[in-house]
Amino acid sequence: MLLGIDVGNTNITLGVFDGEQLKGTFRMTTKIARTSDEYGIFISDLLESNGIKRTQVGAVIIASVVPDIMYSLNSAIIKYLKREPIIVGPGVRTGIKIVTENPRQIGADRIVDAAAAYEIYGGPVIVIDFGTATTYDLVLGDGSYVAGVTAPGIQTAAKALWESAAKLPKFEIAKPKSILAKETISSMQAGVVYGCIGQTEYIIRQMKKESGLNEVKVVATGGLGKVIADEVGAIDVYDQTLTLQGLRLVYRRAMSKMQDR
Repeated sequence: MLLGIDVGNTNITLGVFDGEQLKGTFRMTTKIARTSDEYGIFISDLLESNGIKRTQVGAVIIASVVPDIMYSLNSAIIKYLKREPIIVGPGVRTGIKIVTENPRQIGADRIVDAAAAYEIYGGPVIVIDFGTATTYDLVLGDGSYVAGVTAPGIQTAAKALWESAAKLPKFEIAKPKSILAKETISSMQAGVVYGCIGQTEYIIRQMKKESGLNEVKVVATGGLGKVIADEVGAIDVYDQTLTLQGLRLVYRRAMSKMQDR
């Protein structure tokens, strides 16, 4: 089995594949400081509690945007799963050619998303990931990653409201019944959710306009993405497991490269 690990700024998402079948997904918080033993025990317990033995994991691949935890996480995988993980980065074959000004600045999660969207849905494609940041990436028909847009994520925008304004409370990210809010909670929900809907529609429209690609598929993913994707007609597909599928596809390419040597 293959264990794919997506290390984001807020959460770490893990997925276990048996061939092409995703057997299970798990999440843990990124921002809690953990030792390698804590990571190892936590991951082992997650696997075991879902009927997957550590010995069944034959390979591990990681895409991370949080460098600070990688030493402990990498050490945990080696010590507890007895596997040397593949880390998505320079030198790892992904099927995507980065042609931006500084390819090394493109996050591993964005590359993995692009690889999955391009291989599964074809190109050209705009890939949107609603995470801590909301990212919009353009991949051409030949698999070239040519541009990206980065905006505050939905939860990030909401958190900025309640942490920066003393009288504004925490609230659930949900679409209110009407944008014509009559009390504080629904007014904040309307501002964040409808604001993100409007932002998404405009950025998609502008990316199509400036690229000259009117016929381009739009694929969205990310934890809170479903709330927005359901409201934006320009989004063709919402794929909750896109990043994990990307890790599986990148692993397959990496293994193919090794076999070619």
